[in-house]
Amino acid sequence: MRSYEEKNGMPRVTMKGVLPPGNYYLSGNEAIAEGALTAGCRFYAGYPITPSSEIMERMARRMEETGGVFIQMEDEIASICAVLGASWAGAKAMTATSGPGFTLMQEAIGYGAFTETPCVIVDIQRAGPSTGQATRVGSGDVMQAKWGSHGDYELIVLSPWSVQEMFEFSVEAFNLAERFRVPVILLGDQATGHLRENVRIPRSVEVLDRKKGGDSPPFDAGGEDLVPPMPTFGEGARLLVTGSTHDGWGVRKTDDPEAHARLVERINEKILRARETISRTESYLLEAADVAVVAYGFTARSALHAVKQLRKEGRSVGLIRLMTLWPFPAQQIHTLSASIEKIFVPEMNRGQIAGEIKKHTDKTVISLPQANGEIIDPRSIMDEIRRIS
Repeated sequence: MRSYEEKNGMPRVTMKGVLPPGNYYLSGNEAIAEGALTAGCRFYAGYPITPSSEIMERMARRMEETGGVFIQMEDEIASICAVLGASWAGAKAMTATSGPGFTLMQEAIGYGAFTETPCVIVDIQRAGPSTGQATRVGSGDVMQAKWGSHGDYELIVLSPWSVQEMFEFSVEAFNLAERFRVPVILLGDQATGHLRENVRIPRSVEVLDRKKGGDSPPFDAGGEDLVPPMPTFGEGARLLVTGSTHDGWGVRKTDDPEAHARLVERINEKILRARETISRTESYLLEAADVAVVAYGFTARSALHAVKQLRKEGRSVGLIRLMTLWPFPAQQIHTLSASIEKIFVPEMNRGQIAGEIKKHTDKTVISLPQANGEIIDPRSIMDEIRRIS
């Protein structure tokens, strides 16, 4: 069941869920698949890789049940290329992978950013580098999600911490991809992907359909949002889609410095201008706090438990959870800095977001890195905060 309206130039659809509404006991990976289907995803191409394989397994079965297309490709390079092609054919398309596969996708992700191709890429992170610990947890792909491909571009990266958010953020990822014509990365981790929790499936969700746009150039846009309409192959538009520098109609302009500068600036600014709209954080117990913990993904669950226990001890500590990693919520960190003295950043890597936070605050930033394939125990967070506060 679909009912249409238009808001801010974008077609908005109230779409009935593909599962009967109610409570379900799902893993994070299963919830991602159901969220994608609810958002209208009807094309999935992928290659199995631990710890994301359950997404592919569920999509293989559910695509047949929902009238979509599933295809197992020969590798992750072919998977992301198939997804980009399906998007230009008019489908909402997705793939899922983990660290080594995510690395293989980077050239095509850059192509997706430069050709402004909406799609969703799920990365269920594991302990790396290389093959690493294929069945263990990590958060080492944070900077790769931002800087993995070459050149200057902006993507949107979401960081869920629960199975419910795996479902909800999948829907949001597709909406953001369509709204800004950009690949969106759902950056989970092994712990959240394999976690099982109750999930509430709503009766319907609001999803965005892409703006088609008639005779407008598909690679140029004025106005405030800088997002051009996107025609579809097979519907009459004369389309040129190239990863080379191009003008508003897709014509290659590889020797034109002005065309390159204009294109690169726009694909970056369409995201950066909307940073405050896109970026999301959530605060806990920050009232009168002198110390703030900044955390994301599964680690934020450990951090919240630690903060609650420390509050019971009378310590003035709170938590801000990053729900969006890129574009980085710089304003939220700047605002936080006005009221606290120290920022503590536990991460299942060597301190990737801690380094980013240092760019946006003059307060002391203390990193708690852990890269051993294990989740961060709340007790280690509590011990370190007791030591420094």
